[in-house]
Amino acid sequence: MAKDKEDLRKGCRLPDSVICVDGLSIVFGGLRAVSGFSCELARGELVGLIGPNGAGKTTVFNMLSGVYTPTEGTIRYVDRRGRAHDAHAMKPHQLASCGVARTFQNIRLFGNLSVEDNVRIALHARREAGVLDALFRTGRFYRDEERLLARAHELLALFRIDGKAKELARNLPYGEQRKLEIARALACDPQLLLLDEPAAGMNPQETKELMELIALVRSRFSLTILLIEHDMKLVMGICERVIVLDYGRTIAAGPPAEIREDPAVIKAYLGEEAMIDA
Repeated sequence: MAKDKEDLRKGCRLPDSVICVDGLSIVFGGLRAVSGFSCELARGELVGLIGPNGAGKTTVFNMLSGVYTPTEGTIRYVDRRGRAHDAHAMKPHQLASCGVARTFQNIRLFGNLSVEDNVRIALHARREAGVLDALFRTGRFYRDEERLLARAHELLALFRIDGKAKELARNLPYGEQRKLEIARALACDPQLLLLDEPAAGMNPQETKELMELIALVRSRFSLTILLIEHDMKLVMGICERVIVLDYGRTIAAGPPAEIREDPAVIKAYLGEEAMIDA
């Protein structure tokens, strides 16, 4: 067992790594959407993944979250107990059990369910009551229901939407739907959170509040966060490192200050004459 664990950790450079990705590639027909993507995230890091539309960012997320199976490369997750998992061919539910949660570029809430029920569904894996408890409505079942409901409201309160717990999710304003999706992801008790354009469609004030919330949840839940975002003020304002993709390849990686001035990034992402307004 120790040897297997050592083998899975092979290639991880940091002793406190949460995820180690090496040479990740995927091909759809004749199109190589991502080529040779590698990264390593330490526990508690907040890293941005940026690039032009079509650069392969969401495709990377889909491989990291088990939606797509990579054509080449390896993905290793290290759980809270230090156990390494070969995640190359894991399904999304298996990755969730390893502590991986994500949001989506296009919001995927259960629109016909209430706000609180969207979060309670994500808490399902944390149930203590069994099938028989649910069938016979035992005291354990009701205590479990109360505990999970209270947890759901804690998360909603964190995002200041607990006052709308009974409303249908589809009736929330767009910005609050984004917050609800993040709250639902946190209900899975992840150690790695993948945020796909969390500020998309938000106004400047909502984006500012979101920046503060992301920083808060990282600290409170001891999270490692990888986020895709087009809002450069958000990326440069909260990320400690930034990885830049273009046509499926990594063209730059480093601290925001370096990325902001990198000629390859300016040319590929913003155009020759443009500068990132940080």
